[in-house]
Amino acid sequence: MENKLKKFIVITSIFEPTIAVEKFAGLADYQLIVVGDLKTPKNWNCPNVTYLGDNEQKELNSEFAELLPYNHYGRKMMGYLYAIQQGADIIIDTDDDNIPYENWNFPDFEGSFDTIDKKQGFYNIYSDFTSQKIWPRGLPLQLINSTHTFKRSSQESKIGVWQGLADGDPDVDAIYRLVSDISCTFIKRQPVVLDEGTICPFNSQNTAFRKELFPLLYLPAYVTFRFTDILRGIVAQPIMWKHGYRLGFTEATVFQERNPHNYLRDFESEVPMYLKGELSFELSAKIASSQNSIAENLHSVYAELEKHAIVEKKELTLLESWLSHF
Repeated sequence: MENKLKKFIVITSIFEPTIAVEKFAGLADYQLIVVGDLKTPKNWNCPNVTYLGDNEQKELNSEFAELLPYNHYGRKMMGYLYAIQQGADIIIDTDDDNIPYENWNFPDFEGSFDTIDKKQGFYNIYSDFTSQKIWPRGLPLQLINSTHTFKRSSQESKIGVWQGLADGDPDVDAIYRLVSDISCTFIKRQPVVLDEGTICPFNSQNTAFRKELFPLLYLPAYVTFRFTDILRGIVAQPIMWKHGYRLGFTEATVFQERNPHNYLRDFESEVPMYLKGELSFELSAKIASSQNSIAENLHSVYAELEKHAIVEKKELTLLESWLSHF
């Protein structure tokens, strides 16, 4: 049944086709979409890839394309819209420096999984996959030394989002890279699911969304590059809980050969994440309601974020354009 689903992989890139792009393009049962930006080489081309340059983006949806800022990771959303228009059942986020392993895939979206107990607050999921001192980007800094043991059990769950890990240079913050920067190879193990009220940041680097949650793919475009996908995930989880969905993490299925970064610039871009991440979660948990649709909840949460100066007012204009497609 899984193979009959329409599955799309979405990447945005400013480089010529990388090894990762070529490998994703060669996967059976998936369609790869690459979204360009102003820095993307002219005449970008790769076999088995749907490439959306600036003209194609405007033809796809001129209003939303024109509202989106250029030179921002949020342009990836044009790829989501294309996949949605093509009837996608699953949309997978990844990047052009994540090289998929053989048999790259995600678990079923429904089943019995090893589940961390509910209402535990923020949790470092990396501790389930390695004994190395390492934490995911977006984990509150005061928790990076936490050794608290969380209860768990096998539970039936409906997964809304699967986050796959990445070996090599996984998704960590600039503080980790500045003080340690030790590479990591995660252990192979069964997936781990977080019950309601237990939260972990998730990113856009190896991440699968099911159709019912496509509105939550929205990447805030008027926050910093290193905050955008983390804010998306922090906001999404309370909304997911209200609709009966859970977040799950799988073993590493890609190896990241990270594109060049300036760690101090990354740190500067992450400061809003450190300062506003927990408040963003608290606001989302307060506002999200089972009485509202997923799209309605998302709009209400962002309106509250704007009141607290976490996002700008023009973010709501862009979000409303996004939500008009659902």
